[in-house]
Amino acid sequence: MTEPRTPGAATDTLTGGGPRRRRRTRTAPLPLLLPALVGLAFLVVPLIALLVRAPWRDLPSQLTSPEVWQALQLSLVCATAATLVSLVLGVPLAWLLARTEFPGRGLVRALVTLPLVLPPVVGGVALLSALGRNGLVGQYLDSWFGVTLPFTTTGVIVAEAFVAMPFLVISVEGTLRAADPRYEEAATTLGASRFTAFRRVTLPLIAPGIAAGSVLAWARALGEFGATITFAGNFPGRTQTMPLAVYLALQSDPAAAIALSLVLLAVSIAVLAGLRDRWMTAS
Repeated sequence: MTEPRTPGAATDTLTGGGPRRRRRTRTAPLPLLLPALVGLAFLVVPLIALLVRAPWRDLPSQLTSPEVWQALQLSLVCATAATLVSLVLGVPLAWLLARTEFPGRGLVRALVTLPLVLPPVVGGVALLSALGRNGLVGQYLDSWFGVTLPFTTTGVIVAEAFVAMPFLVISVEGTLRAADPRYEEAATTLGASRFTAFRRVTLPLIAPGIAAGSVLAWARALGEFGATITFAGNFPGRTQTMPLAVYLALQSDPAAAIALSLVLLAVSIAVLAGLRDRWMTAS
């Protein structure tokens, strides 16, 4: 007497009746293949052109100039500081969106993700309106504490955190929703406070999501241009980051602009390599 098969389960007689694995299609229809190849070329050819036109012989001298190292150092410091700000503020915000119910949560989530689609220049104007010397909040920072954010290194960090934090919030919120909340509930029933359960139970569970979100936020902050130049300006040694240095070099020395672009391209490739195990593999 044969055993009943589970409905919907596929078996493979060539492998002794075991579960059949889904096979990928080896050939693609021509109406799909042609636009797919055009789309691939559209994305890859500009990067290849950047590598082909790169001044490889002059690259060491281009990248060792004091101006480049100054911009690179400022970019790394500001992007790291902006990522830390995003961690301190974004992880609790992600937990709030994922674990609590409150009126208007959908609106809050939409506002949190708005900088993802907002033009960066508009974000810079919004930061000036809020944190400028005559801004909604900035006027009090200036008159009460003597703190001025626009056109300073701190302003660069603020601008980069503004555009980068939504990446971390989305990543951490998704990880929190996938994590089983019963672990936190079990910890609270054993006498742990909500914060202790979050610190001792939830954080270790969502650590991969926090790491992935941090890398994405750091990469976004490193490449920020529009909000930075609008809110912080373009002052060498103080607010001129690598993207601003690329833009400035493009006006007078395209070879130097390409050399600087290669540095940012290398960083982007390193970010993709670091996120490969989490985002670029599928079972």
